Amino acid sequence: MKIQSLRGMPDLFPEDLQKWHTFESKLLEIFHCFGTYEIRTPLLESTELFSRSAGNSSDIVNKELYSFFDRNDDSISLRPEGSASVIRAIIQKKQEQEKHKLWYQGPMFRYERPQKGRFRQFHQVGVEYLGFEEGISEYELISMVLQINKLIGISNYTIKINHLGDANAKESFCESLVSFLNPHINELHEKDQARLESNPLRVLDSKEKSTQELLEAGPKFQDFISNESKNFLQNLVDAYSNHCDIQIDQSLVRGLDYYTGIVFEAVSQELGAQDAFIGGGRYDNLSNQLGGKDMHAIGFAIGVERIVELLSAEIIKPALKVGFIISGEQIDKKTYKIADDLRSANNSIILDTFLSNGSLKSQLRRANKNNCSYAIIIGEDELKNNQVIWKDLSQGGEQELLSFKEVIEKYTNLQEK
Repeated sequence: MKIQSLRGMPDLFPEDLQKWHTFESKLLEIFHCFGTYEIRTPLLESTELFSRSAGNSSDIVNKELYSFFDRNDDSISLRPEGSASVIRAIIQKKQEQEKHKLWYQGPMFRYERPQKGRFRQFHQVGVEYLGFEEGISEYELISMVLQINKLIGISNYTIKINHLGDANAKESFCESLVSFLNPHINELHEKDQARLESNPLRVLDSKEKSTQELLEAGPKFQDFISNESKNFLQNLVDAYSNHCDIQIDQSLVRGLDYYTGIVFEAVSQELGAQDAFIGGGRYDNLSNQLGGKDMHAIGFAIGVERIVELLSAEIIKPALKVGFIISGEQIDKKTYKIADDLRSANNSIILDTFLSNGSLKSQLRRANKNNCSYAIIIGEDELKNNQVIWKDLSQGGEQELLSFKEVIEKYTNLQEK
């Protein structure tokens, strides 16, 4: 019996990863210009880290964690998201009183039903601004989101924002929401009934049409937050309304319990039901929840599988490729020295060396199939005379005879047409 990959954990082949590499290289440019630096945390953490951060009532903890006991009978889990691990690392290094602009990337794991844009092993790139209170940091992160979308060619999207107030505002709103929905409990979907009991705020995020119709007449979150918070939310909309489609969405709560203050998502109708590809918000209480000192914090995460679906084809430029063909059975060490010299002269070009014997015709056919723009051909006669044949595969096969020195110079200055 052939061994298959685990459900919801797909393989990624070179043709899939071309988009990923383009996206990652563009992100590095943005993080660099914002002065944001990389942090790497382990895939495995103590299960308690996620139960304390996400909340015991969350679906992540109750249903989606990949947890098991190690040889010391300690419960450990594959990370389902990145923020908790970053905060844990900062606390462990006793750096809560410092300011940090950090980014991370890597696989995350959640046991849920696989569907388009959502897998059991998925990948995120995240940004965390730590030590910065509410204000300018919100503007900077939304500006970063706009820069990311612009640089990778995404134009058809909406940014949704909401303000969750402080702990007292959340508690008062949840009490009001429960009082409003309890008389209609039998009209709610079974999942929303469970949410109403364990985490009422999550009912706002329900996908059930009947629940959303009930909520239209229910209490509004903005009636429970301060005027200062309302003004801040509106100021964000006013600041970016000329740059993107940005809207206040009072049903936006995000999926983790630790969010307070501003929350936001970037969504695209091109993605279908799972339309959010960037999401985040403020979580000033998380450090304290995890045993650290008080620390302001705000961040967002990008779903890589989703965002690469939106990449503009125009920004994905294949690298220039040159075929390196040895014609003849006599192989000399000079041949490989030439290949080494070419790569040293210009490492932005792919030098596609054909490592199996074959006729010149078959190797040229392979060079064309591999989308090589040029071919460097070395036969026995050329090798004896310290020369190579340079063949232009895109211009009717025009070719010229070059010395070793000349081909290095030509390769060094080679650019895509």
